[in-house]
Amino acid sequence: MLLEWIEAIGFRNLEGSIEFGPGLNIFYGDNAQGKTNWLEAIYLLGNTKSFRTKQTRDLIAFGNESAIVRGSLLRGRVPKELQIQAWESSKHLYVNGKREPLQGYLGNLDVFVFSPEEMEIIRGEPSHRRRFLDRGIVTVQPAYLRSISQYNHVIKQKNKLLGLARDSESPDTFRSQVEAWNEELIELGSAIHSARIDYVDRINRVLAESEQGRTIFGAERISVHYRSQLEGKGDLSRFGDLFRERLALRLPAEMAAGYSLIGPHRDDLEVLMDGRDLARFGSAGQQKSALFILDLAQVSIYNLIYEERPVLLIDDIDAELDRGRIDAVFSELEGRVQTFVSTSRRGISARYHDRASIYLVELGKSIGESVIRNHTAQSGLADERTGEPSGPPGPDELNVAN
Repeated sequence: MLLEWIEAIGFRNLEGSIEFGPGLNIFYGDNAQGKTNWLEAIYLLGNTKSFRTKQTRDLIAFGNESAIVRGSLLRGRVPKELQIQAWESSKHLYVNGKREPLQGYLGNLDVFVFSPEEMEIIRGEPSHRRRFLDRGIVTVQPAYLRSISQYNHVIKQKNKLLGLARDSESPDTFRSQVEAWNEELIELGSAIHSARIDYVDRINRVLAESEQGRTIFGAERISVHYRSQLEGKGDLSRFGDLFRERLALRLPAEMAAGYSLIGPHRDDLEVLMDGRDLARFGSAGQQKSALFILDLAQVSIYNLIYEERPVLLIDDIDAELDRGRIDAVFSELEGRVQTFVSTSRRGISARYHDRASIYLVELGKSIGESVIRNHTAQSGLADERTGEPSGPPGPDELNVAN
């Protein structure tokens, strides 16, 4: 898979289009110029959502009614053109000029991201970890999206009935309807549980066989454990039967509460460091390292299944990794992904200029490489030992520590 170019119209502060290289692509420039916005546009083009906000209106430039992101890619030898037009409350998705539903659109451009916002996967609520799992599953099993969508629809309908039952003087009149929705939940929930367990097993196999964590971060052994809400309640190998038993047992409590109390929508993923809960016992640095290791594991799973490269975004790489780890990460990713990173450090773009496509971002526009070479030359040649410019530092380079 190769993302060849992208264009943004009315998307945040972005203007124009960019042609990309097949391997490492680096956006650099001062803060608040639009580097992360370009990464966000790529992520949106692949996943139809932002990794920074849930509010679509945040993506639309002031004064515009909608935002458009379009681009072209090669998957194998097959060219495809993708386009998303987003309004405040809706989106239209297109593949090769034909409007597609979400299920027909996703899977054309598979994009993973490592960013500060993604730390919620480690530190945040279980919903963040479930989404991490589900996004990974969809990249290797696109039909899984339908199971998730149908399950969420059934839960919504069931919760409406449970709310009516709670507020009714005759709640038992709703019992048969709720039981009918439960039968659908059992089938869909079993499929979701099975897919998540399988994907967690894949992650753990990759983590056990790989030395990425130790070679890049000197990290402890990372593993994950899928914690079903039904764990300890019976035989999980018979999930459908166990789910049916628990739904029947908890039905009175659900009708009293007015919403669904059990199911895969309440499960969690534990991220462990040498067997201990990373969110409770890991330092901030260990948590960042673990998240990156999990991202690399997802890339490895994708490589094994498809034998091709996905897209990986790394936002603000110099804030998360030091120079030695950046070298190790880029070496690890070479030939496995098409990588896009953002940085405010001119020295990083200079250091990797011979192996990357470089884009200076100013006021939302990407400036071509020929301009960048002149920009670098005027600023002074890079120091051979450090890779940093030997001329006076820019204002964003005075405070290196974060």
